[in-house]
Amino acid sequence: MKKLLCLLLTLTLLAAALAGCSSGAKKAAGTTAAETTAAAATATASETAAPAAATDAAASDTITVTDHNGDTVTLPREVKRVVVCDIYPLPSVISVFLGSAEKLVGIHPVSMSAAKNGLLGQMYPEILKADTSFMQGDQLNMEALLALKPDVVFYNDTSVKLGAALKNAGLPAVAVSATKWKYDILETYNQWIDLLSQVFPNQNKSTAVADYSAKMLKTVQERTKGIPAAEKKKVLFLFKYDDKQMITSGRNFFGQNWCDDVNAVNAAGGMEQDNANAVINMEQVYEWNPDVIFITNFTPTQPDDLYNNKIGSDDWSGVRAVQNKQVYKMPLGTYRTYTPGVDTPVTLLWLAQQVYPEKFSDLSLSKTVLDYYKSVYGATLTDAQVDAMFHPSASAASGVQK
Repeated sequence: MKKLLCLLLTLTLLAAALAGCSSGAKKAAGTTAAETTAAAATATASETAAPAAATDAAASDTITVTDHNGDTVTLPREVKRVVVCDIYPLPSVISVFLGSAEKLVGIHPVSMSAAKNGLLGQMYPEILKADTSFMQGDQLNMEALLALKPDVVFYNDTSVKLGAALKNAGLPAVAVSATKWKYDILETYNQWIDLLSQVFPNQNKSTAVADYSAKMLKTVQERTKGIPAAEKKKVLFLFKYDDKQMITSGRNFFGQNWCDDVNAVNAAGGMEQDNANAVINMEQVYEWNPDVIFITNFTPTQPDDLYNNKIGSDDWSGVRAVQNKQVYKMPLGTYRTYTPGVDTPVTLLWLAQQVYPEKFSDLSLSKTVLDYYKSVYGATLTDAQVDAMFHPSASAASGVQK
C-alpha cells in the first residue's frame, strides 16, 4: 500500500510539472523576438507618420511650370497677384478660369477697354480696378510694374525684349503664345487653359475645356462637311477698316482657321501677302466679291457703315455680302472674339450659323452659350448679357492700338 501511494504521488507531481511547462511555452510563444520587433516598428511608424506627411506637404512653398517658350518658371505655390503685359485676351481667360478677377492687379489698356465694353466688367467688376499704367502700347514701365508686386507676370512669347527685361528684374515671367499652334484658335485656347492649370493646379480645367472644344468642332464640321466646292461660301474678314486702311486675314492669321473650321473659303487666302497685316483695297474686294463679311472688334466699323458707304469714298453697294445683308460684327464676350479666348467654342457656332444658317437653324445659340458657361466654368449669364455679346457697340474698339 505504501508503495502504491508513493507511485500515485510521483505521477501527480510529474503531471503538474508538465502542465507548468506547457503553460510557460505558450506564454513564450506569444512574445517572440520577431513580433516584438514588428510591434516596435509599427509604433515608431505611427509616431513618425504624421510629422513626415506634414514635412512633405510643407517641403516647398513653390511650384514650377513650363511656359510656351519651353522655359521652366518657379512660382509661389499660391499665386495671389497676377499681371498680364501684352497678351491681351488673357486677363479675361484668367478671370473666368478662376471665377474671379481679384488676383489680377495689372492688365494692358487694350484688355481694359474690352473689359469695360464687354461682359467681363459685368461678370467680374473687380477687373475694372486693375492697374494699366505699367504698359503703354508695347512700352513697359518697369518701376510701375514692380510696384504691383506680382507673383507672376504673363507676357507674349514673341516679345523677346520684354521677356528678357522681366527676367532681368527678377520677376517670375511666363510666356504665353498666340501663334505657336499656327493660328488654330481652338487649340490655342486649349493650350492657354493647360498653362493656367499649371499655374493654378487646384483649378485645373484642361479636360473640361478640351472636351467641350472638341465637341463643338465636331458639331460644326459634321454639319458642314460634304459641301461642294462651288457652293462653299466665300468669307472676308475686316480686321481693321477706316478711311485710311483696310486690313484682312491672309493665310497666316485667325481668319483662315475660322474659315477652315466651318468649311468656308477665306477670300484673302490666296494673297501673296499672307500675314496678319494683309492690307487690301476695294478693287480686291470687288474681285473677290465675298458672300459673307465679318468685322472684328479691333475696329469701330459697323455693318451699317458698309451698307451706307460711310467709310471714305468706298462703294460697297455692288458687293454680294452687302447686297444680301450678310455683314456681321463679331461678338464681344469676355473679350474680342476674333482672337482665342473663353468664348472661342461658342463663337465657332455663331460664325457657322452666319455662314450656313440653314444647317444650324435647330440649334439655339443663346442656350448653347448659357449651358457652356455653366457646365464648364460654373458661371451664370443672363439672357440680356448673351444678347449684348452678339450686338457689340462701336465703342468696344476704343483704346485698341496697332
